[in-house]
Amino acid sequence: MTYQPQHTTVWAEIPVTDLDRAMAFYAGVTQVDLVKDTDMGPEPIAVFQPSDMKNGVAGHIYKGRPAADGAGPTVHLAASGRLEDTLERVKQAGGTVISDIIAIPAGRFAYCLDPDGNSVSFFERPQDLAA
Repeated sequence: MTYQPQHTTVWAEIPVTDLDRAMAFYAGVTQVDLVKDTDMGPEPIAVFQPSDMKNGVAGHIYKGRPAADGAGPTVHLAASGRLEDTLERVKQAGGTVISDIIAIPAGRFAYCLDPDGNSVSFFERPQDLAA
């Protein structure tokens, strides 16, 4: 029998050089709260809070060594509201938008770099705009 998880990706970790600065960036851009957790290991982390911990895919940021600008894997994150507004928040928060908006059947996204050079994309889902 083949194991079939609900989501292939179960957790994402994004290394950052300054946890508080990164918390402000990601919370400001996604409009999702991050919660600092000091019990997960020797260093604090900040956890993205999905609306459904049981069924959602989640992740955290941690103090670590990011890859060279855009050289690591890309993490795709849902963001609140219209993608154009999200991309403005990226720029205002110190990130860089590195692609045009890309439309796919599930929604729209754009590739960006966070202030540490991590490759991230921010995603707009049509159902999130209808809410």
